[in-house]
Amino acid sequence: MSKTERFWEHKTLDQLTPDEWESLCDGCGKCCMAKLIDDDTDELHFTTVACRLFDPETCRCTDYVNRKAEVADCVRLTPDNVGEIAWLPSSCAYRLIHEGKPLFDWHPLISGTASSVHQVGFSMRGRVTAFEQHMNHDGEYLDHLIENEI
Repeated sequence: MSKTERFWEHKTLDQLTPDEWESLCDGCGKCCMAKLIDDDTDELHFTTVACRLFDPETCRCTDYVNRKAEVADCVRLTPDNVGEIAWLPSSCAYRLIHEGKPLFDWHPLISGTASSVHQVGFSMRGRVTAFEQHMNHDGEYLDHLIENEI
């Protein structure tokens, strides 16, 4: 691979082209899951409850272009806010690049295949247990907590 092909190794997040930025997403879908924050301890808890726009088979947003209009609390990642978002998974390429760390071997940019994130079990494929639109009250989210970051 040439230096141009491995752009993430010599560019900062704010130097990326729009296409390079989008290609950093590994398609895991973890950022599309509901997270809970304990009001008393500020502890972050991950769930298997997906956003209503999440496709659990592809692990992608079904309306990515309009997601902010469709889901008011959808967070749009930018080079400026990546370092401030505590719930980004530790495997997230945006977080890794921000922290000066290498991408994992299974990342599609390294492996050359979009399915590698699913093959190694780092995606939400097969793990979604509910969708936000089916949750009747906040307490129901507790039934979908997971022990550790996915």
